[in-house]
Amino acid sequence: MAGLRRLIVGKASVLVSVVMLGLGILLIVGVGSVEHEGGPTDQLPRGYDSTQAAELREQLPEEDGSTAVVLFTQEDGNAPLDRAVLGELAAAVTGLEVDKVTSPEGPPVLPSQDRAAAISIVSIDASDASALSGPVEDLRKQLDEAAPDGIRAEVTGPAAVQADLSAVFDGANFRLLAVTASVVAVLLVITYRSPVLWLVPLTVVGIADQVAAVLATRALTALDMPYDGSVTGILSVLVFGAGTNYALLLISRYRDELRRHEDRVEAMRLALRRTAEAVIASATTVVVGVLTLLLSLTPTTRGLGLASAIGILVALVFALVALPATLVLFGRWVFWPKRPMVGSAVLVDARSPWRRVGDTVAARPAMFVVGTLVVLAVLATGLLGTKVGLPQDEQFLQKPEAIAGAERLADHFPAGSSDPTTVITDSPREAAAALEGLDGVDSVRPGAGGDTWSEVSVVLADPPDSDGARATVERIRSELDDAGGRSYVGGTAAESVDLAAASARDRWVIFPLVLVLVLGALLVLLRSIVAPVLMAMTVLATYVAALGAGWWIFTRVLDFSALDHTTPLYSFLFLVALGVDYNIFLVTRAWEETPGHGTREGMLRALAATGGVITSAGVLLAAVFAVLGVLPLVVLAQVGVVICIGVLLDTLLVRTVLVPALALILGDKFWLPRRIPAGARA
Repeated sequence: MAGLRRLIVGKASVLVSVVMLGLGILLIVGVGSVEHEGGPTDQLPRGYDSTQAAELREQLPEEDGSTAVVLFTQEDGNAPLDRAVLGELAAAVTGLEVDKVTSPEGPPVLPSQDRAAAISIVSIDASDASALSGPVEDLRKQLDEAAPDGIRAEVTGPAAVQADLSAVFDGANFRLLAVTASVVAVLLVITYRSPVLWLVPLTVVGIADQVAAVLATRALTALDMPYDGSVTGILSVLVFGAGTNYALLLISRYRDELRRHEDRVEAMRLALRRTAEAVIASATTVVVGVLTLLLSLTPTTRGLGLASAIGILVALVFALVALPATLVLFGRWVFWPKRPMVGSAVLVDARSPWRRVGDTVAARPAMFVVGTLVVLAVLATGLLGTKVGLPQDEQFLQKPEAIAGAERLADHFPAGSSDPTTVITDSPREAAAALEGLDGVDSVRPGAGGDTWSEVSVVLADPPDSDGARATVERIRSELDDAGGRSYVGGTAAESVDLAAASARDRWVIFPLVLVLVLGALLVLLRSIVAPVLMAMTVLATYVAALGAGWWIFTRVLDFSALDHTTPLYSFLFLVALGVDYNIFLVTRAWEETPGHGTREGMLRALAATGGVITSAGVLLAAVFAVLGVLPLVVLAQVGVVICIGVLLDTLLVRTVLVPALALILGDKFWLPRRIPAGARA
C-alpha cells in the first residue's frame, strides 16, 4: 500500500494523472456508452402471470407491435357528433399515411353511447418505447391536421403511454448532467472558498461519471441486462455524489497535512494513507449494498444494481488515484486565497464551531439523544398512512397527452377502454365464456390467435390503475383457474397487481440483507460490536424518518395519492449504503484520536475536525440527489426527495448529535470489544 501511495503522489504523479484522465477521455470519446432497446418485459417481475402473458403475446402472429387509441371529442363542449363529422373522422383514420401505423380493419371509428365522443384503435408496428415515439408523434401531427374544425384528436392507449414515458428522457442525460455539474460546482466553490480549487475535483469526477456510464452500459449490454433512462440517471447522480464526497474528504485531510508538512508530496501521502481506509470502507459498503439489487425480480432493478456498483468503483479509483496525482501537480496556490501554511491551526480545538457543537452535546448527551429520537419519530409517523403503488396518471410531473386523453376517454367510454386487460390462453372460447358478465368486466372480445395461444381482450369497468380494476383482475384469474386450460392475464391492471407483490417480496428479501451486509462491513472496519450496531440502528432510524417525511410532502403538500413501488426500496438502499458513510468518516477519525486523547476527547476532536467537510459532503450529496427532480418522472423525484431528506437528517442531526451523544454516554464501552490502551484514557 505504501508503494502504491508513493507511485500515485511521487515522481510519477504527472504520468499517473495524464494516463488516468487521458484513458478516461479516450474511453468516453472512442468507445462511448450504448443505448438499450427496451423490451415489453424489462420492467415486469420475473415469473409472474402478467410477465408470462407479455412474453406469449409477443409470439402471436398479429401482435408483434402495440396499439394506440385515438379519441375524438368536441373542443368546446359535449355536443353529439353528427353523421357528417363521424364520416370525416372515419376518412381521416382510413387515410392515415404514417409509417408503421395501420388503420383498424373493422369500423374506423366507434362512437360512445352518448355520441359525444368517438374512438379508433390503430396498430403500431413497434413494441419498444423508443421505437414507438416517432410513429406516435407523426400520428398526432397528421390527426391534428386531418380532424375537422372544432374536433380535438388525442392519442392515448398503451403505445402512446410508452411513447410519452420514453419522451421524458429525451435530452435527459445532458440536462441531468448539466444541472448536476452546476450544483456541484456552486457547492464546491462555497465549500473551498477558492475560485480555482473546485475545478480539480469537478473535472476528475466529471470524467469518472462519463467513464462509469461507458463501462456500465457496455457491461449491461454484454450481460444482456436491460436498463432504461432512470438507471443511467441514477448512476450519474450516484457517481457525482459519491465521487465528490470522497474528494471532499481527501482534500480536507490534505489541507490539514499541508499545515503540518512543507513538502506537499509528503502531505498528500499522509492524507491518502489516513483517508484511504475510510473511503475504501465506505465504497465497499455501497458496492455490497447496491449489488443486493441483483436479487430483485425486476430486470431493470437488477440492471441498476450492477450499474451502480460499477459507478461506485469508478468513483473510488478516480478519487484515490487520479485526484491525488492531479492535486500534487499544483502548489499551495491552488487553495488561494486561503493557502494552508505550515504552522497554521488545524481546527480540532475550541476555535472550531463544530467543537463548540460537540461541547454543547457533551454537556447533556442524554437530553440530545432523547430529543433527536423524538424528532425522528415525529417524522416517521408519516409511515402510518403510507400507500405504495403510484397510478399511471400520476407518474408524470407534467401530464402528457396520453394520460389526459385516457382521463377524457373515461368520461364517455368504459374506464378500461383505453387500456384493455389481455388474457393469453390456449382455450379462448372457454375463457371468453367464463368472463362474460363477470363483475367488473364491461366487455370481452377475441383477439389475435396462433397455433397454441390466443388473445382475449377484456375491457374493465374501472380505470386500469384503480383498486377496482385490481380486484377485477383477481376475480378474472380465479374464474380462469376454474375454467380449465392454461391462461395468463396481462395488461396494466394485472401488471400493477403483480408489481405490488414482487416489490413487497423484494423489500422482504433485500432490506434485511442490506442491513446485515452493512453491519458486517462496519464490524470488519471498526473491529468492534457496539459502535457498528448503534451506527446501523441510527441509519435505519434516519431512513424511516425520511420516508415518513417524504410521504407527508408528496401526499399532503404535492397531492399525490401514493409512493411508487420502487421508492421505498431505492431510498432504503442508497440511504443506508451512503448514509453510513458519514458515520464511518466520523467514527474512524474518532478512533484515530482516541488512543492519544481518550474516547470522550477523541470523539469531540473528530467532530471538530470532520464537521465541516462531512456537512459539506452531506449537503452536496443531498442536493445532487434532489437534482433527479429535474426529470418529469415522479418516481425519480420521490427517490431524490426522500434521499435528500435522509442525507440531511443523517448529516446535520444523526452524525452531529446522536452518534457523538451515544459515544459520550457509553465512553470506552462504545468500542467494545476493542480495547483502548489504559494510558490513553482521559
